[in-house]
Amino acid sequence: MKYKYNPPTIVKKFFNEFYWNTTNNKILLTFDDGPVPQTTEIILSELSKHQIKAIFFCVGDNIRKYPELAKTILSEGHSIGNHTYNHKILQTLSYEEKIYQIISFNKLLQDEFGYQVNYFRPPHGRFQLTTNRLLKQNNLKNVMWSLLTYDYKNNFELVKFAVTNFLEKDSIVVLHDSIKSKNIIRDSISFIVDEAAKKNYKIGAPFECLK
Repeated sequence: MKYKYNPPTIVKKFFNEFYWNTTNNKILLTFDDGPVPQTTEIILSELSKHQIKAIFFCVGDNIRKYPELAKTILSEGHSIGNHTYNHKILQTLSYEEKIYQIISFNKLLQDEFGYQVNYFRPPHGRFQLTTNRLLKQNNLKNVMWSLLTYDYKNNFELVKFAVTNFLEKDSIVVLHDSIKSKNIIRDSISFIVDEAAKKNYKIGAPFECLK
């Protein structure tokens, strides 16, 4: 059951150039798929309340639609990572399409916000043997995870189970900036903060957790 929440050690060792855990024994919160109206604002409010800096793995087309949300994410001191331009699964794409999905995202962030993207997360966590080489060519590092919360199922009990049983001091936690998780995302963040405090774990910022 653990592997539903935290990928197997053998996978992490084989793809050891990817980030699976933080490098400083602090928890890192990450949010996939946004930005989207309503949900992003809830997340930002809750992060501000707890004085947490996170990384948002955004979809380029969502940033195009909601640039003010992306601007707010950055202005509040959070990081933005590349989650492809159209949330495309890499295995389904030609080499040229993969390059387009990655470069178009980075160019959008640079052109619109003067922001250099450093991190990437593949949609649905699906990658290939060639993924790391592709990312290196574009000066990106792949950030996976060590705790999948299943918040996108919109069931707070599932999130509590995942966090209670599998949160570790160096976890990279996946949450979602999407309509699917909107109704439970505030409680999910708060529960992670409380559970970390109970275990005497610290929550860190992207720049210190991904060295």
